[in-house]
Amino acid sequence: MSPDRLEHRESSGLVVVDKPGGVTSHDVVARVRRLAGTRKVGHAGTLDPMATGVLVLGLNRATRLLGHLMLTEKKYDATIRLGASTTTDDAEGDVVATAPTDHLSEEDILAGLSQFVGDIEQVPSSVSAIKVGGKRAYDRVRAGEQVELKPRRVSVASIEVREIAGADVCVSVQCSSGTYIRAIARDLGERLGTGGHLTALRRTAVGAFDVDSAHTLDDLESSFTFVPIAEAARASFPGRDLDEELAADVRVGRKLPIDLGRDGPVALFAPDGEFLALYARDGEIARAVAVFAPDSRQ
Repeated sequence: MSPDRLEHRESSGLVVVDKPGGVTSHDVVARVRRLAGTRKVGHAGTLDPMATGVLVLGLNRATRLLGHLMLTEKKYDATIRLGASTTTDDAEGDVVATAPTDHLSEEDILAGLSQFVGDIEQVPSSVSAIKVGGKRAYDRVRAGEQVELKPRRVSVASIEVREIAGADVCVSVQCSSGTYIRAIARDLGERLGTGGHLTALRRTAVGAFDVDSAHTLDDLESSFTFVPIAEAARASFPGRDLDEELAADVRVGRKLPIDLGRDGPVALFAPDGEFLALYARDGEIARAVAVFAPDSRQ
């Protein structure tokens, strides 16, 4: 194993990938495992094979950050095609119904999309990765089963229409984790009475990480680049620097007699800048959400 590969194998941080179309998120994880020389690689939120854009991967200890990063806001560019519904709510499925769209005005489309901004109840696509009875919904659909998923509460901060070209509506969406853009395409089509599905999807940001900070797989092949765990934590969460006495308590996960000033996770750092843990407010004290200090420091 080369010295560079050995260094990556022992490092913890985030790899921000610009995923190409036609490959699965699992394919990307497998390739990064090979490049980093470690099996400890995971991702923060799946992208469908047809989708491109930001896929955040964690190396080693940073894999434990991913569950918290998945809760952050996401941004997408998407193309919705009105006039046809598909089995998968996107272009990879079979067309099951068509309808004319010539009668639709720009005002009709804008008014329809406005209904999906804010806190909404959304039924995920039946071919989502949600587990039903311990099995992925898309696996059940592919096996010929009928899958009905329950509505979920999601938040859509904004939907900006960038272009309307015939039956194609190009939008930029800013939304909470768990929002399905395919479901917005489907539901817009239903509201307008024409049917609709997604023909293109690009995730442009996951929390603090956007396409400008992402690397293609070819880029990573020639020069493997990752965001060190301390830098990733500072970019993703509110931070607080501790003195050595409090840092020693955090290394072993003790509660702290401090008010963090907020409920959500706060990243705590040692005096030398080492990322130690995520803590949350618990009344007048702070409790550990996840401790990241290496075992050798505990």
